[in-house]
Amino acid sequence: MNALRVMAVFRRIIAQFRRDPRSLALLYIAPLAIIALLGWVLSSQQTTAVRVAVVNESAGPAGAVVATRLESALDGQPGIVLDRSVADDSTARQALKDKKLDLVVVLPPDFSAQSRTIDLLTLGLNPTGEASAIPAVQKAVLGAVFDAAGAALPTIEHSTVYGSPDATTLDSLAPVVVGFFLYFFVFILTGISFLRERIGGTLERLLATPVSRAEIVLGYSLGFGFFATVQVAIVLAFVLGRLDIPALGPVPAFAIGLGVKTVGNPLIAYLLVFVLGLGAVSLGIFLSTFARTELQILQFIPIVIVPQALLSGFFWPIDQLPNLLQPVARVLPVTYAIDGLRQVMIAGADLSSPQVLLDLGVLVGIAAVFMALAAATIRREVA
Repeated sequence: MNALRVMAVFRRIIAQFRRDPRSLALLYIAPLAIIALLGWVLSSQQTTAVRVAVVNESAGPAGAVVATRLESALDGQPGIVLDRSVADDSTARQALKDKKLDLVVVLPPDFSAQSRTIDLLTLGLNPTGEASAIPAVQKAVLGAVFDAAGAALPTIEHSTVYGSPDATTLDSLAPVVVGFFLYFFVFILTGISFLRERIGGTLERLLATPVSRAEIVLGYSLGFGFFATVQVAIVLAFVLGRLDIPALGPVPAFAIGLGVKTVGNPLIAYLLVFVLGLGAVSLGIFLSTFARTELQILQFIPIVIVPQALLSGFFWPIDQLPNLLQPVARVLPVTYAIDGLRQVMIAGADLSSPQVLLDLGVLVGIAAVFMALAAATIRREVA
């Protein structure tokens, strides 16, 4: 081994990075920025008041006593806002759907001194965020029932307006996983593919023809969008479907697909993810005009993809983000895709739902904006 040749390769690598400030920024600045953003979110999450109501459906005196004690205990609990206007289960469920309540404490019809099962009812669209509201209410419930009914502790159950009682963690996280990872992979596919078109000279030759720049961008968007469409169909089929393969000789039985349960129309979920994919295509075309190598396309991941994972409701509810970050979260496409997919896959909403239409409309608007930016960027680059 020749030390001089090794040092020559070493100096070439150093010189290459020295001439590429973008790679140096990715290496030293991007990790600090992402860690700072994560630290900001974790240390400055908003502690929102939990809006709670108590519904007594029992006919006996034990239910009335416990309901009164519960309201008194919850009314003085810090971080809890008690709504005394909710009188029955149907009104409580509608208030949860309208997002006027976060949690409802329900005393069932068979509640008595002998049978003391209490139900904590939440909406079910965002299990992670809703779980944070339960401990404080649960503590007040246990204290009130313990004082009213003796030494034995009650049985506390948790149910949801939407979703199946036997739904798994995968069922609740499926809308998040589908929306985020499809956006990620479509963006990478489009950015690298369009960069190769530029490097190979294909784009320059097209610009020399009568084809307008808007037509070029639209044509590329449709072309890449076709493959994004196929990818969306394959991923949704894998997530929602399940094919059990029996044991074949020494090969044990296995399954293909996750078999996630959805109560909504899969075609509407497909439409949401498809429009999200078109937005990722437009964004990939737009940002690829600022890259010269495939590595520089990957350098956009910490800037474009990671913040969306942190701010779009992937890990935390948007309402719990710091005040300065909430407006940012509400302009991110993945935020609306995740919300729309939750409405469809968990709540069973369709195209008559105003929330689904809003999410779909925002995704279409974002795709159109980035398509226009892509066309403008190409014009500046070749001018």
